[in-house]
Amino acid sequence: MRVAISGASGMIGTELSERLRKAGDTVVPLVRGGGAEGIRWDPVAGTIEVDKLADVDAVVHLAGANIADGRWNAKRKGQIRDSRVLGTSLIAETLAAMEKKPAVFVAASAIGFYGETGDSAVDESGPAGQGFLADVCKAWEEAAQPAAEAGIRTVNLRIGVVLSTRGGALARMIPPFKFGLGGVVGSGRQYVSWVTLGDVCRAIRHCIESESISGPVNAVAPQAATNRDLTKALGKALKRPTLFPVPAPAVSLMFGEMGRELLLASTRVKPDALLRDRFAFEHPQIDEAVVGVLNAERG
Repeated sequence: MRVAISGASGMIGTELSERLRKAGDTVVPLVRGGGAEGIRWDPVAGTIEVDKLADVDAVVHLAGANIADGRWNAKRKGQIRDSRVLGTSLIAETLAAMEKKPAVFVAASAIGFYGETGDSAVDESGPAGQGFLADVCKAWEEAAQPAAEAGIRTVNLRIGVVLSTRGGALARMIPPFKFGLGGVVGSGRQYVSWVTLGDVCRAIRHCIESESISGPVNAVAPQAATNRDLTKALGKALKRPTLFPVPAPAVSLMFGEMGRELLLASTRVKPDALLRDRFAFEHPQIDEAVVGVLNAERG
């Protein structure tokens, strides 16, 4: 199987590429600039090497600016949105116009689609929420529709908080926790819908291979954890106390809108589409997931 991947050098893309290659598949990265081999593309300019897409079986689109890389201002929010919508539109419209189309297009989205859900658990049938991230996710998924309308099986993979020591939230939490400075954020009661890096890569592989799955798919573990649950799990795994909470006003002061949407909002999401399609999570529970991630990625 030949799989084209955008964002192949990112945290998920790197792990996914490695797993696909180990399974005997060929990975063709979408690359910008000169020097690297792959399919050259420029989402801003709207250019892509179409001829090199002609022989791929699947396209996985993961590229997008890091939403947690600095405070959100108008410029940064525009970059976050454009990096997702422009790239997705370019790929989806290109695939739709091709004579020989890939069988499947797995386009990344995020659980930010649902916004604040409080204690209520939502599945893929849940409505779009309110806020910047929800608006971005709606536009992001709409940008993938030309591929679906052209008959390509299209999956909008709504990815949760990815647990990994190589990047993302967990990697940022580990250093202060190691020094015994970890603690709950805000009330600690807000839900975090998480997934391990290994399971999100397995979910992508499942979506590529399973012809019965399409549309929105929540890539999260079956049991969301509260921030307090995650805090306790990490403290226990590292054998460190978790006595230093970060109050909600401090989060707002330090991170502004980004902190309120990423750290204080409660988003409780269920992976019903994957479970209905008989996908089995390797790490369904937060305690063993944190231990498993720390042990596996240390090696």
